[in-house]
Amino acid sequence: MKAMVLNAAGEPLRFEERPDPSPGPGQVLIRIAACGVCRTDLHLVDGELPDPALPIVPGHEIVGTVDALGAGVDRFRPGDRVGVPWLGHVCGTCRFCLSGAENLCDEPGFTGYQIDGGYADVTVADANYCFPIHGDYTDAEAAPLLCAGLIGYRSLRMCGDDIEALGIYGFGAAAHIVAQVARHQGPKVYAFTRPGDELAQKFALDLGAAWAGDSDTAPPVELDAAIIFAPVGALVPAALRALRKGGVVVCGGIHMSDIPRFPYDILWGERVVRSVANLTRQDAEEFLELAPKVPVRTSIEVFPLQQANDALDALRAGNLTGAAVLIP
Repeated sequence: MKAMVLNAAGEPLRFEERPDPSPGPGQVLIRIAACGVCRTDLHLVDGELPDPALPIVPGHEIVGTVDALGAGVDRFRPGDRVGVPWLGHVCGTCRFCLSGAENLCDEPGFTGYQIDGGYADVTVADANYCFPIHGDYTDAEAAPLLCAGLIGYRSLRMCGDDIEALGIYGFGAAAHIVAQVARHQGPKVYAFTRPGDELAQKFALDLGAAWAGDSDTAPPVELDAAIIFAPVGALVPAALRALRKGGVVVCGGIHMSDIPRFPYDILWGERVVRSVANLTRQDAEEFLELAPKVPVRTSIEVFPLQQANDALDALRAGNLTGAAVLIP
């Protein structure tokens, strides 16, 4: 197999050739057709996530074809097209797993973090955490659905049901997907970008946003809810100031810079700040069935596998409109 491998935080990924893995009990062997490049991958490579299982093959927006089955797998057949997301397995016995909150499992395994992921042409994955890909998406188009789409969908669900005006801070891979889902469900979308990023603002308006502007400006209406995808802690008080009483700010990233001090009066009025952590299998099943019905269309920029460092650099610099996808 061919893979791009992280050997130490802060270093570029290195191309390696390894023996093909074999699927163990409950696993499937997947021939990878595409893997999305997520901001979480960037946090991993830049050393902002603790204790990765180094050396590690990053990547958790995997689309490919089942090539072989491990013992006990009856959920898939060879030739099935599947997606593999961030949540790779859970313990199944902790209080969170037993209560249906497996996304908060005490002993999880995350794809591309503790489990080798999709910056490769082959991988193995727990069959219980692989999902069929619905609709007419190409492999590359489907890849961003597996994290940008799933986390965006979970973040939107955490906003509640009584939403007419939704703010989205940071208009990249996740935002461009969840904006389409939100418009399908009814709320108007107000997009906030880095100050002066006219390209991202135009992108948001082209996707149906009612308004797009700089993140340091106030929207033209009071927001019922806001989702923050940009890893910038200073956006939390900014979003609170734009929020109506009783509204919610959802922080959708796994890593964020420190939130600065802010006055209590912008939180008062039963406003809520909450984070979204990981995903559940139910999220994946619901969203992957919903996406082609919207239909969600992904905007992608394709890179060959061995240019994974270039794709990460483009994400780091904010030079992507939509999502980067690696093709082996």
